[in-house]
Amino acid sequence: MSIETISTESAPKAVGPYSQAACHGPWIFCSGQVPLDPQSGSLIEGNIQEQTHQVMKNLQNVLEAAGAKLSDVIKTTIYLQDMENFSKVNDVYAGYFTPPYPARATVEVARLPLNADVEIEVIACRS
Repeated sequence: MSIETISTESAPKAVGPYSQAACHGPWIFCSGQVPLDPQSGSLIEGNIQEQTHQVMKNLQNVLEAAGAKLSDVIKTTIYLQDMENFSKVNDVYAGYFTPPYPARATVEVARLPLNADVEIEVIACRS
Protein backbone atom coordinates (compact mmCIF):
# COMPACT_ATOMS: atom_id res chain seq x y z
CA MET A 1 0.00 0.00 0.00
CA SER A 2 1.40 3.37 -1.04
CA ILE A 3 0.55 6.37 1.15
CA GLU A 4 1.25 9.92 0.00
CA THR A 5 1.57 12.55 2.71
CA ILE A 6 0.51 16.15 2.13
CA SER A 7 2.31 19.16 3.55
CA THR A 8 1.65 22.80 2.69
CA GLU A 9 2.83 26.09 4.14
CA SER A 10 -0.72 27.41 3.50
CA ALA A 11 -2.00 25.48 6.51
CA PRO A 12 -0.65 25.17 10.05
CA LYS A 13 2.25 22.82 10.61
CA ALA A 14 1.37 19.63 12.44
CA VAL A 15 1.65 20.05 16.22
CA GLY A 16 2.49 16.37 16.68
CA PRO A 17 3.65 13.25 14.85
CA TYR A 18 1.08 13.32 12.03
CA SER A 19 0.62 14.62 8.49
CA GLN A 20 -1.70 17.43 7.43
CA ALA A 21 -3.26 14.79 5.19
CA ALA A 22 -2.57 11.27 4.00
CA CYS A 23 -3.71 9.98 0.61
CA HIS A 24 -4.17 6.53 -0.82
CA GLY A 25 -5.24 6.46 -4.45
CA PRO A 26 -8.03 9.02 -4.83
CA TRP A 27 -8.79 9.09 -1.08
CA ILE A 28 -7.64 12.02 1.07
CA PHE A 29 -7.79 11.82 4.86
CA CYS A 30 -7.25 15.31 6.33
CA SER A 31 -6.12 15.55 9.91
CA GLY A 32 -8.28 17.67 12.16
CA GLN A 33 -7.70 21.39 11.86
CA VAL A 34 -8.06 23.83 14.73
CA PRO A 35 -8.17 27.63 14.23
CA LEU A 36 -4.43 28.15 13.91
CA ASP A 37 -3.01 30.92 11.77
CA PRO A 38 -0.61 29.21 9.32
CA GLN A 39 1.95 32.04 9.49
CA SER A 40 2.16 32.57 13.24
CA GLY A 41 1.24 29.05 14.35
CA SER A 42 -0.98 30.59 17.03
CA LEU A 43 -4.68 30.20 17.68
CA ILE A 44 -6.55 33.11 16.14
CA GLU A 45 -8.40 35.55 18.35
CA GLY A 46 -12.12 35.85 17.80
CA ASN A 47 -15.51 34.32 18.27
CA ILE A 48 -16.53 30.79 17.29
CA GLN A 49 -17.62 31.93 13.82
CA GLU A 50 -14.19 33.47 13.08
CA GLN A 51 -12.51 30.36 14.44
CA THR A 52 -14.66 28.13 12.23
CA HIS A 53 -13.82 30.22 9.16
CA GLN A 54 -10.11 29.75 9.91
CA VAL A 55 -10.55 25.99 10.32
CA MET A 56 -12.36 25.79 6.97
CA LYS A 57 -9.68 27.90 5.23
CA ASN A 58 -7.01 25.59 6.63
CA LEU A 59 -8.89 22.54 5.34
CA GLN A 60 -9.36 24.16 1.92
CA ASN A 61 -5.62 24.77 1.71
CA VAL A 62 -4.72 21.20 2.68
CA LEU A 63 -7.22 19.82 0.16
CA GLU A 64 -5.84 22.12 -2.55
CA ALA A 65 -2.32 20.85 -1.84
CA ALA A 66 -3.68 17.33 -2.31
CA GLY A 67 -5.30 18.24 -5.63
CA ALA A 68 -8.87 18.45 -4.32
CA LYS A 69 -11.48 20.93 -3.18
CA LEU A 70 -14.29 21.09 -0.65
CA SER A 71 -16.76 19.76 -3.21
CA ASP A 72 -14.74 16.50 -3.15
CA VAL A 73 -15.40 16.02 0.59
CA ILE A 74 -17.38 12.87 1.41
CA LYS A 75 -17.40 12.94 5.24
CA THR A 76 -16.66 15.47 7.97
CA THR A 77 -16.38 15.26 11.72
CA ILE A 78 -16.78 18.37 13.85
CA TYR A 79 -15.49 18.43 17.43
CA LEU A 80 -16.85 21.17 19.68
CA GLN A 81 -15.75 22.06 23.17
CA ASP A 82 -19.27 23.42 23.81
CA MET A 83 -22.35 22.13 21.97
CA GLU A 84 -23.98 25.52 22.63
CA ASN A 85 -21.89 26.69 19.65
CA PHE A 86 -23.45 24.11 17.32
CA SER A 87 -25.77 26.50 15.43
CA LYS A 88 -23.07 29.17 15.03
CA VAL A 89 -20.56 26.65 13.69
CA ASN A 90 -23.25 25.09 11.50
CA ASP A 91 -24.07 28.48 9.93
CA VAL A 92 -20.42 29.06 8.96
CA TYR A 93 -19.93 25.45 7.84
CA ALA A 94 -23.00 25.65 5.58
CA GLY A 95 -21.37 28.50 3.66
CA TYR A 96 -18.53 26.24 2.51
CA PHE A 97 -20.59 23.36 1.10
CA THR A 98 -23.35 22.96 -1.46
CA PRO A 99 -25.68 20.01 -2.06
CA PRO A 100 -25.09 17.17 -2.07
CA TYR A 101 -23.66 17.78 1.39
CA PRO A 102 -21.03 15.46 2.86
CA ALA A 103 -22.00 13.01 5.57
CA ARG A 104 -21.18 14.45 8.99
CA ALA A 105 -20.89 13.79 12.69
CA THR A 106 -20.66 16.49 15.36
CA VAL A 107 -19.59 15.69 18.89
CA GLU A 108 -18.90 17.64 22.06
CA VAL A 109 -15.55 16.87 23.63
CA ALA A 110 -14.00 17.73 26.97
CA ARG A 111 -10.93 19.36 25.46
CA LEU A 112 -9.26 19.98 22.10
CA PRO A 113 -5.59 20.49 21.21
CA LEU A 114 -4.26 23.89 22.29
CA ASN A 115 -7.61 24.46 24.07
CA ALA A 116 -9.30 25.29 20.75
CA ASP A 117 -13.08 25.60 20.67
CA VAL A 118 -13.56 23.76 17.35
CA GLU A 119 -11.74 21.13 15.30
CA ILE A 120 -12.89 19.69 11.96
CA GLU A 121 -11.50 16.74 9.98
CA VAL A 122 -12.53 15.63 6.50
CA ILE A 123 -12.31 12.69 4.14
CA ALA A 124 -12.37 13.51 0.44
CA CYS A 125 -12.08 11.67 -2.86
CA ARG A 126 -10.17 13.32 -5.70
CA SER A 127 -12.23 13.48 -8.88
